[in-house]
Amino acid sequence: MRGKVFLIGFEQGEVEKIRKALKGFDVYEIPEYCRDWVLQEIIEKADKLEGSGDWHVKRFFLMHEIGNDDVKNIIKKIRAMKIGRMIFASTTPTSLTWKLDDLIKEWIKEDNYFQEMQASRFYLDIKLGKG
Repeated sequence: MRGKVFLIGFEQGEVEKIRKALKGFDVYEIPEYCRDWVLQEIIEKADKLEGSGDWHVKRFFLMHEIGNDDVKNIIKKIRAMKIGRMIFASTTPTSLTWKLDDLIKEWIKEDNYFQEMQASRFYLDIKLGKG
């Protein structure tokens, strides 16, 4: 099975650039009407989804059934495109059972936590003379 990439919050031009860059993967946008759907349902109906995924103020880049090496290469390639800040995530057995809206809240919470950790590390490096 081919890995799948799901996008939320990207403008149409950005979606097309991502599709061109990730030719070996299926790239889908998740429209807003899927907010109350369980993630597994979204993945199963990916080919039938209609509409733009450009409905959230944040960008989400979700990978499904993509191996670790490919995940690393994809993230590197997408970051090099300089599209802007986004939250990367991969599906897990647990996340597949969650509603999309709940996952988005969780991804934002996790992203905020990691940003705070990075800021703390940067502050400590400066304070301790490492920066």
